[in-house]
Amino acid sequence: MKRLSIDGALLYTPRIHSDPRGDFLEAFRAADLREALGHSIKLAQVNCSISKRGVLRGVHFADVPPGQAKYVMCVAGDVLDVVVDVRVGSPTFGRWEAVRLDDVSRCGVYLAEGLGHAFLALSESATVVYLCSTAYDPAREHGVHPLDPDLGIEWPLDGEPLLSAKDAASPTLEQARDAGILPSW
Repeated sequence: MKRLSIDGALLYTPRIHSDPRGDFLEAFRAADLREALGHSIKLAQVNCSISKRGVLRGVHFADVPPGQAKYVMCVAGDVLDVVVDVRVGSPTFGRWEAVRLDDVSRCGVYLAEGLGHAFLALSESATVVYLCSTAYDPAREHGVHPLDPDLGIEWPLDGEPLLSAKDAASPTLEQARDAGILPSW
């Protein structure tokens, strides 16, 4: 586990065992995450998202409490995965960090409750699996526009990304803060 520049975000690089049959790895180890965090996470739901090239999902986050911690892996294809600190009062509020997740390195990203998450599908098709600490509840889910110029996320785009109607209508980070929907540090 490697700590990213945003508190509460970790990058896990698994050991891949290869032989003529293919590869084997432990994509998630609760003990390793518990050691890195100092506490365990409860798993309540597993999500699987299949996206075409150019699909941009996020920036999503949930009300805190209870929040929703996530462990994210790209099991097929290639994505640019982005962690955004949307926690008002955090020393890294408004900052983002991007990591490439793919079906070669098999890395995973852990995001603590209160962090925003987004990704861009870079391959023709990308399958992303997230382990979530709480179940989806649309009344607690929010978003920040992934193309907010004040966030300045450097998406490697070949034209316009494909956004859901909900993501396209999401407020900027400043608008979300003014509306009081962002979590606190």
